[in-house]
Amino acid sequence: MNSFFGKTSKRLATGLALAVVCTSSAMAQSKPTMVITLDKAIETALAENPTMKVADKEIELKKVADKEAWQALLPSVDAQLSLQHSIKVAEIRTSMGSFKMGMDGSTTAQGGITISLPIFAPTVYQNMKLTKEDIQVAQEKARGSKLDLVNQVTKAYYAALLSKDSYDVMVKAYKTSTENYNQINKMYEVGTVSEYDKISAEVQMRNMNSAVVSAETGIRLSLLRLKVLMGITADVNLQINDNLKAYESQLVMPNELGQNAVDNNTDLRQLDLNVKLLERTRKLLKTNFMPTVAVQLSGQYQSMSNDNWNLFNYHYSPSLALAFSVSVPLYRASNFTKLQSNKIQISQLLDTRDYTRRQLTIAASSYRENMVSTVAKIESNRQAVAQADKAVSISAKRYEVGKGTVLELNQSETALTQAELTYNQSVFDYLTNRADLEYTMGKD
Repeated sequence: MNSFFGKTSKRLATGLALAVVCTSSAMAQSKPTMVITLDKAIETALAENPTMKVADKEIELKKVADKEAWQALLPSVDAQLSLQHSIKVAEIRTSMGSFKMGMDGSTTAQGGITISLPIFAPTVYQNMKLTKEDIQVAQEKARGSKLDLVNQVTKAYYAALLSKDSYDVMVKAYKTSTENYNQINKMYEVGTVSEYDKISAEVQMRNMNSAVVSAETGIRLSLLRLKVLMGITADVNLQINDNLKAYESQLVMPNELGQNAVDNNTDLRQLDLNVKLLERTRKLLKTNFMPTVAVQLSGQYQSMSNDNWNLFNYHYSPSLALAFSVSVPLYRASNFTKLQSNKIQISQLLDTRDYTRRQLTIAASSYRENMVSTVAKIESNRQAVAQADKAVSISAKRYEVGKGTVLELNQSETALTQAELTYNQSVFDYLTNRADLEYTMGKD
């Protein structure tokens, strides 16, 4: 009876493994496969992610606004055409008599062109400079979007590696526990071990099987997040031929942070540019107190007091006028309050910048300290894996010769699995903290 159940469990486990392999193979064949590295993932994300496309179009809009600003200095040309029929004209009465302002039932035709050109327009000059600085703000925002996307893709890629390596650890542990179960089951069938040992080995195997399924789900979710960030569709199968161990050579002690370590941070640079933008806006507001000078050339043809509607038979007389205009603002209360509001906004933004700089400096120091701590633990974790692997071999030999227990065997396997997971996690922590540090420092 025991032999029958043992063989049945073995067949079920083998069938389940084959079903998973067949299903995975069928799904992989039905989807296009993209083999990616970290550089490939970042390159694809920068090309396909909608965030970057929106940022680029924002820069294009600012450039159009800049062109519109200097076009205000170009001459403007307006044409006017009018036709007026007087049914009854007004009459003026004076002490000398009365007379009409024209003739009843007459038609007046008029057409002309007006050319205007600003000679001195301080508002336009400042607005031109304002739009150029606005372009710089848009470009820095685009750079910030790029850095943020690179940071997210990098961490998502490392998370996918962690899930993949964790899955490999679980598969290895499941394979070991399955081999142990098969060996203990054979020993149980011949009566050399107790049923407790067989049950303990089977429980260990099933626990590892559940861990494998969970790790497999973790891989799918991490790859799905990476697909979203890369801007590719879900029907593409991502393949990563990489692992966290390959980054061991990059696990070095980070350098000390300088006093200006976060000066290149995109948030800080955007605040600096916004301060300059407000200062330029202040200069623009001051132009409300300055005069403007313009020249206008007007030419027209007109015909008055016509008694018919035949426009082509009218007698037209031309006129031409050149006018210079000077507009001097004397008093407008809102101009003063706008300047006061602008001054408060600049002060508020400078306070925000100081606070942001302190927060960024603290964050950068935190990431560096985490990296230092991780480097200190890496070697210890590596040795822990080697010792745990050795402990598994020893416990297996002890159990085989009857000097050890199945509990020791299970504990050694669990310790090895935990040591390998801890080592992978420490490498992942270092890489993600480095990515966050580089983002905080504004490294392109």
